Amino acid sequence: MAVIAIIPARYGSTRFPGKPLALIGGKPMVQHVYESTARARGLDRVIVATEDRRIFDAARSVGAEVMMTSDKHESGTDRLAEVAKKIRAELVVNVQGDLPFIRPETIDRTVKPLRQDRKIPMATAKTAIFDENEWLNPNVVKVVTDKAGFALYFSRAPIPHARDGSGGGDAPLRYRHVGIYAYRREFLLKFARMRPVELERIEKLEQLRALANGYRIRVAEVDERSVEVDTPADLEKAEAYLQALNINARRRTAHG
Repeated sequence: MAVIAIIPARYGSTRFPGKPLALIGGKPMVQHVYESTARARGLDRVIVATEDRRIFDAARSVGAEVMMTSDKHESGTDRLAEVAKKIRAELVVNVQGDLPFIRPETIDRTVKPLRQDRKIPMATAKTAIFDENEWLNPNVVKVVTDKAGFALYFSRAPIPHARDGSGGGDAPLRYRHVGIYAYRREFLLKFARMRPVELERIEKLEQLRALANGYRIRVAEVDERSVEVDTPADLEKAEAYLQALNINARRRTAHG
């Protein structure tokens, strides 16, 4: 069962142009995402997919496999599908380019349900929200699931909403969606051909297209505390997170 991770890296981001090349600790973000993804044990290949030569060169310079894609794609899923058509794999993992420090365990846990059950077409991940600002931030996507761990809905709004005004409930009812998807290759190609739905347009969330068309999305629960870089302001958080990682690594070495 070949498993290939693809990192869509687009230069022309609306909210943050050139985001994959933004420096964190002196390294472009696309390099951080690639190196973090490559540490996952269950992947056979990791490919950076981009429409921009600058990103192509930056990724190649650190040893990443890179594929140039069309600059006409409207979504990361379309870019992913272009690459998936050219490769042989049973499972394709989309690691979004705004996760510079994604944990290898998060990738492995997201893929696991598809390895265990061939009827599942698609999977993603969630992690508990403990911070109130994160809970209320529309750039942070929330998710609610059924008892079997399948997605009921994704939203930029705080869900579930507490009718009695208690603030939406406490963790672990509050979950942030983590920007990673695992697909069966044939479903990914089918999904990319589906027309966008109204819920997707309203929320600006592609995964709602799958739910609206009756497909189930398995949501793995993970412990993913790393920073998602959606805006330039998030770079400061990413720098602080990286510094904390480096400090903890030095402490472990000193006590080792």
